[in-house]
Amino acid sequence: MSLTRAGQTHAWVARFADRLLLTDVAVVACAIAFAQFVRFVVFAENEPDLRAWGASFDPTWVSAVLASLWVGALSASGSRDARVLGSGSAEYKRVLQASLSVFGVVAIVAYVTRFDLARGYVAIALPLGLATLLIGRWFWRGWLSRKRRRGFFLNQAVVVGSRATALHVADELSRSPAAGFSVRGVCVPGGKVGEMLGLGGVPVLGDIDDAIASLRSVGAETLVLTSSDELPPRKIRELSWQLEPTRQHLIVAPALTDIGGPRLHTRPVAGLPLIHVETPRFEGSKRFLKRVFDIAVTLGMLAVLAVPMCGVALAVKIDSRGPTIFRQRRVGYRGNAFEMLKFRSMRTDAERVLQTLLDERDDGQDIGNAVLFKMKDDPRITRVGRFIRRYSLDELPQLLNVLRGDMSLVGPRPPLEREVLRYDEHVHRKFLVKPGITGLWQVSGRSNLSWEESVRLDLYYVENWSLAADLQILWRTVRAVVAREGAY
Repeated sequence: MSLTRAGQTHAWVARFADRLLLTDVAVVACAIAFAQFVRFVVFAENEPDLRAWGASFDPTWVSAVLASLWVGALSASGSRDARVLGSGSAEYKRVLQASLSVFGVVAIVAYVTRFDLARGYVAIALPLGLATLLIGRWFWRGWLSRKRRRGFFLNQAVVVGSRATALHVADELSRSPAAGFSVRGVCVPGGKVGEMLGLGGVPVLGDIDDAIASLRSVGAETLVLTSSDELPPRKIRELSWQLEPTRQHLIVAPALTDIGGPRLHTRPVAGLPLIHVETPRFEGSKRFLKRVFDIAVTLGMLAVLAVPMCGVALAVKIDSRGPTIFRQRRVGYRGNAFEMLKFRSMRTDAERVLQTLLDERDDGQDIGNAVLFKMKDDPRITRVGRFIRRYSLDELPQLLNVLRGDMSLVGPRPPLEREVLRYDEHVHRKFLVKPGITGLWQVSGRSNLSWEESVRLDLYYVENWSLAADLQILWRTVRAVVAREGAY
């Protein structure tokens, strides 16, 4: 059974890599062909004197060589390696590095030999081909993620470690199907076959000593080791030796969670794979760049959205009595209160009705959670309010909060003062950065999230934020708003 499942896994990885290879070849060929067309047809009058290279010189040979080098570099860089497919930024980085390396060498050769033809190719083929390659990889990653959410193309895994850490790793891997792992079970100290671990019901396959036998019995090909007193270095080495004949994989998951990749650096020292974890930084140039980015993007958005915002304001005014803009005190950077702006989406007596709804929650009705109040069919919302909430149009006035410096485009959710009173001590770390109009909490489910998950996402952002991550969240926000995920 194990050989069959392992063979299936290797087969789909090979097939998927072949699809990426065909896409890469097609993209590179088209980019190079377009560069040659522009260089020798559109700008034929600027063609350099090629007689020094021989009377029978044909630029098509240059194109063929350049395309071969490019495709070869993409393969040599491991950009189609199974370990980087589906999630993370490593795949995109390898595509970028391989492309820049090839054209860097070509540019140097062209400069040394004074071969003007090659410089024209670099100016046209590199940006066009690189952009199309990244788009192609993004397309295939989306396809793979959708398949994995439906249960296909997953690496079957068995998690080994203490009960607490094994359950945590199993839950996290199950929470992120795009990462490509399906946990078949766990091996824990004193574990018995048939036992279930945790509320999610993760099956226990046996004791830690049964790890290899359990891996083969369920047909898995990946062994994930977590922290446990019963996994000393010698035991881990022995497990790796036993996996070698069957080409199965060993992954060690350290007791580090919610730490972004850029903060982690691994290097071997005296045979020890040491992991360096950088301390989060909340001041300096990164914060300045974030502020410049916020102002520039916000001014652009206001210029584009000025007319739609006027339309929303008019609809709110016509639909119900009361002010167009709703002002509410929220807690922001360093725990300071500020006045957050929104288009009014509720009746003017919303705060008075809220107490009645809170009493209903205390009576056992399922409304929100222990800290946040969220209700799908909130009776306080107006007709226009329901529409503008569905598409997050009510939040557009917060762009003015960004210009004022109270908020950022991306950041943790800005809480109400009454919510902060119920915070645990560690939750106050979210005030180390400015709150955002959008954030990980919004693109990961919004109102559908539990309180614990909302806190985890906010603190993850605080600890690991970067300008690149902000751009990614903004892009995901557009998709979440269009899909109306968790908006009510």
